[in-house]
Amino acid sequence: MKKYFITGLVTLLPLTLTLLIVVFIVNFLTKPFMGFVVKVLSETKIKQIHTYILSSDQIVKYGSQILILIGIFVTTLILGIFARWFLFKAFIRMSDGILHKIPLINKVYKTTQDIVKTLFVTDKNSFKQVVMAPFPRKGMYSLGLVSRESPKTCQDAAKVPLISVFIPTTPNPTTGFLLMFKKEDLIFLDMKTEDALKYIISCGVIIPEDKVAKEIK
Repeated sequence: MKKYFITGLVTLLPLTLTLLIVVFIVNFLTKPFMGFVVKVLSETKIKQIHTYILSSDQIVKYGSQILILIGIFVTTLILGIFARWFLFKAFIRMSDGILHKIPLINKVYKTTQDIVKTLFVTDKNSFKQVVMAPFPRKGMYSLGLVSRESPKTCQDAAKVPLISVFIPTTPNPTTGFLLMFKKEDLIFLDMKTEDALKYIISCGVIIPEDKVAKEIK
């Protein structure tokens, strides 16, 4: 009985958490506009519709959320189109230039901008390669994600080629250590980033499929 209960719990819990997260996101996005849209829909014939499962108020509520989500999607799409338009680009460049000249704010803005461009805009394979790195000391290994080559200044100072590796912490992979290693000190793995993060978040409980380590190309 205990095994069956645990199996059912393992099956049901991820689905329940997923639904809760989706509901939270939908409510978060639609809440600022609900009052206006509900008022508009309440004055239409939709208010007269009801079923054995949903009342007229529930139909108005869910209908409002669907309309708001569609509106957010369309608005985002239009903004994306305008973002490629010359005049809008000029406005963005002007705003960007102003933010870059404001003391203190320019440091935070520039750093954030560089990180976002690196993760979402550039075509480099940052954080795509999983490695085993000798950390916290030689003879012990931690899973890490290769970001890119270390700054030239650091390589010149060490007089050897260095690779920057992000070592995520367990169970929160959003924090960690940024370390620089010699290429020959790293073991490059044929492992997906998602699998590595699952292994780290689960504290080693979720083990990726066994794959043979491979040498860097």
